Amino acid sequence: MTTSIDRSALQAPQNVWDMAQQQLDEVAHLIGLTEGIHLFLRQPKRVLEVSVPVHMDDGRVRVFTGYRVQHNMARGPAKGGIRFHPDVTLDEVKALAMWMTWKCALVNIPFGGAKGGVICDPKAMSMHELEHLTRRFTTEISIVIGPEKDIPAPDVYTTPQIMAWIMDTYSMQKGYSIPGVVTGKPIAIGGSLGRDKATARGCLYVVDEAMKMLSLDATGARVAIQGFGNAGMHAATLMAQAGYRIVAASDSRGGVANASGLDVRGLVAHKTETGSVVGFGGGEAISNKDVLECDCDVLVPAALEKVITAQNAPNIKAKIVAEAANGPTLPEADAILHERGVMVLPDILANAGGVTVSYFEWVQDLQENFWEEDEINERLKQKMTRAFRETHEQAKRHDVNMRTGAYAVAVERVAEATRLRGLYP
Repeated sequence: MTTSIDRSALQAPQNVWDMAQQQLDEVAHLIGLTEGIHLFLRQPKRVLEVSVPVHMDDGRVRVFTGYRVQHNMARGPAKGGIRFHPDVTLDEVKALAMWMTWKCALVNIPFGGAKGGVICDPKAMSMHELEHLTRRFTTEISIVIGPEKDIPAPDVYTTPQIMAWIMDTYSMQKGYSIPGVVTGKPIAIGGSLGRDKATARGCLYVVDEAMKMLSLDATGARVAIQGFGNAGMHAATLMAQAGYRIVAASDSRGGVANASGLDVRGLVAHKTETGSVVGFGGGEAISNKDVLECDCDVLVPAALEKVITAQNAPNIKAKIVAEAANGPTLPEADAILHERGVMVLPDILANAGGVTVSYFEWVQDLQENFWEEDEINERLKQKMTRAFRETHEQAKRHDVNMRTGAYAVAVERVAEATRLRGLYP
């Protein structure tokens, strides 16, 4: 019996969780999921909400709210980042956990999807306060995390240092070091070479494949990057090294553009020194809106969700949109871009490099055997290029866009694991 979800309800998602569920609903109909498995995959396996009391530097106690959501664990332990941000919501964390399930399945690593978040403003907190917040949050979620259960990682405004505190807190509770409880750690305590650039490098690999598929030359191809944090900054650096020309970049404060190409090394130095790309002397000031709509071949949205909408999608000039961020394109914008012939490399493909090398890190920790960076990068390239080709094959087979093609691959893999395992009891 195929799914009987009311497809009339698939219009205009109200928030990011609605959007994630709508994406599943559409592909479930396409690949003919049974109603039972469809309904099962529509909801998270487990949702944990915790209070996180913290002694602040001024002597006050503040109580923050944190979440850990495990969407699905049919294919293995849950995997997903933890973000510290004032706008974290439970619906956002649920959506991100679902996307992690599909992302892990698409690159065919043996993980399910999870995500975590704490509602806070880390920019307004001292390192002492962040450490206390991290250690208390880790303690509160320790009932559901572990190297064989759920492995957190960095996300928005969380760092290798924060991962080190998580690893230490969990290890202290167990009485011995457990590096495999978390990935994205510093190298000195079990982190993996190549992890810091993995998201950006994976994005580069799939952009290269898309350029070949569209018979475009990467040398001198113009790239605009919205968001100049870890993923965006490294993407700019790696793409420039590969021969692409970075013509625009922006962060939360604004952007800079130069049609002849930005000096990426100088831009990275300016961002590191000042905290923003704004004011960089090698180009003209530009807004975030203008970066999305600038004249380029490849657009890399590398910031937060829902930045490409029905309003700006008709104005996007890029031939390829590579989603280094999670959920940057709304469904109605997806349809517009597809109709206009723009190839969208969806987030569960374009930014899967991070979780792939996180998997490599976890394997290395469990084996206590660490690989050289060239080997890691080559393994990553194999995973990403294979995922691109499988996505493209499904998109062609069903005559759909790349996002739906990626979901067809990923959802079927999770559904197969669910069918094989059956329902307990």
